[in-house]
Amino acid sequence: MITNPHLEKYPSTEPAQSAVVHTDIIAEPLEPFFTQWRELVMTDAMGGLVIFDGIVRNHDHGESVRGLSYSDHPSSKDAIAQVAHKIAGEVDGVRILAVHRVADIPIGESALTVMVAAAHRGLAFEVCEKVADTIKAEVPIWKEQTLTSGDVEWVGIDS
Repeated sequence: MITNPHLEKYPSTEPAQSAVVHTDIIAEPLEPFFTQWRELVMTDAMGGLVIFDGIVRNHDHGESVRGLSYSDHPSSKDAIAQVAHKIAGEVDGVRILAVHRVADIPIGESALTVMVAAAHRGLAFEVCEKVADTIKAEVPIWKEQTLTSGDVEWVGIDS
């Protein structure tokens, strides 16, 4: 069941069953929800919380970026939930939250937030990375970036 061999080194922890506490795709800024989300993910049994906060930057592959806009397929809410539940089913003792923003997002604001709590930090780090990477690879969300040159590039669309 565990597809990442590094996760096998962690013994079962409390709580033994993993949980997905929240997933969503929203247009609103993510930052105002951080405290609320942290409270959803954490329990007294959790000794580590890892947060991945994917922030819009002003460059990409050597090009200067003026702005970004994320858009999604109608199935994206189901897809992000499926990713989180699949990974939660591969390992015991984690609590997962994953929310992606779709909108015009200014440089410096969050586009993707993943929070993973576990009894031990190592497990939380590994699961958080896996959730973020899998969302990027599997959830139908596309990024349109406007470069300072005026050119527009689409990222995440296979031709």
